Amino acid sequence: MSGSLVIAGLGPGAEGLVTPQVQAALAQATEIVGYGPYVDRVAARPGLTLHPSDNRVEIDRARHALEMAADGRRVVVVSSGDPGVFAMASAVFEAVEAGPKAWRDLEIKVLPGITAMLAAAARVGAPLGHDFCAINLSDNLKPWALIEKRLRLAAEADFAMAFYNPRSKARPAGFGRVLEVLNEACNDARPVIFARAVSTPEEVIRIVALPDARPEMADMRTMVLVGTSATRVIERNGAPYVYTPRSVPE
Repeated sequence: MSGSLVIAGLGPGAEGLVTPQVQAALAQATEIVGYGPYVDRVAARPGLTLHPSDNRVEIDRARHALEMAADGRRVVVVSSGDPGVFAMASAVFEAVEAGPKAWRDLEIKVLPGITAMLAAAARVGAPLGHDFCAINLSDNLKPWALIEKRLRLAAEADFAMAFYNPRSKARPAGFGRVLEVLNEACNDARPVIFARAVSTPEEVIRIVALPDARPEMADMRTMVLVGTSATRVIERNGAPYVYTPRSVPE
């Protein structure tokens, strides 16, 4: 039996946002590999072995998945959201490049998923309706100076921004510095969307002006979206709509 490796995105949380392509891959798998809470989203069944692991062992997890695929098993590595956005796809290919040459001949497929960034944007309207960028605010794998540089350049270019991993217990001060940088660079009241646990029963959406944004409004389950200088808020009965126009005046 020839093995295979699929790297699949489970979406932001709601079962209905898992693509049919990913559902089919999960149904055919013999092994599920991933961070514990993501593996927990896959239902146990006969013939399927679950391999949960800690959040900071991505390369070890990738190697384990590749070894099982090389051994003839049908392996699915799961990530939340999309596996190519700050998730496991890069770790798997990093392991392939550094590993045995035989791993390069494995059948490896990346199946996209709906990211928290896109799910959060959809909840409020279209804040990413024009040019935007995504920045991972964790400094575990890159220096803080680089994060701050990218923040300033993105603000200078007037991109809408999506922030992953904004604030954790291990680095509670970092997001406060992010807000300081944005207020210095933007100097306006563009909207900031805090979308926590989007698409799950615990979902909370908050929209505030940039000067009113506070560090405690975010945690590791929060996606933060920052509008451009042109992003509009449409007030209405109920939650407002937020959108960024499709065109920019000359």
